[in-house]
Amino acid sequence: MVKKGIISKDIPLAEITLRRYESPSNLGKRELIRKLCLSTGLLQPGDSRDVVVDVLHLLTNSKKPLASESIPAGVIKLRKKQKLPLKGIAHSNIRRQLKRLKDLFLIEKIKEGYRINENEKLINLFEEKIEKYYLQNIISRVKDYYRLIK
Repeated sequence: MVKKGIISKDIPLAEITLRRYESPSNLGKRELIRKLCLSTGLLQPGDSRDVVVDVLHLLTNSKKPLASESIPAGVIKLRKKQKLPLKGIAHSNIRRQLKRLKDLFLIEKIKEGYRINENEKLINLFEEKIEKYYLQNIISRVKDYYRLIK
């Protein structure tokens, strides 16, 4: 018997947010990464704390893995160059953003530091890790629920 007044505490095994924006054209790299982060739920619309954009931007610009200690300084440098406020640059927040990017299979941590997963192109990571595996797995489970409801 379920108690009245208790809200479900179901914890999802996996989740992803996908949003569709206008077709990208004439955007700088940071703005492209920002739209990618908005499109995949890494950034919420209207969110002024967009340090995840700078973390991903930094990693996509790097040819070699970045040590976790160097990432905050790199983010600060990027934000100053773009004349953006230094919001969300605490080490704890940057670690959280790194975890979110890892959870979405975009980056990995290796002995030398953080890098784009397997030095692969982001589109390949999306197609192989998110679209074919993660998203299909979620869609399959949602279909299971649809099938069982009469």
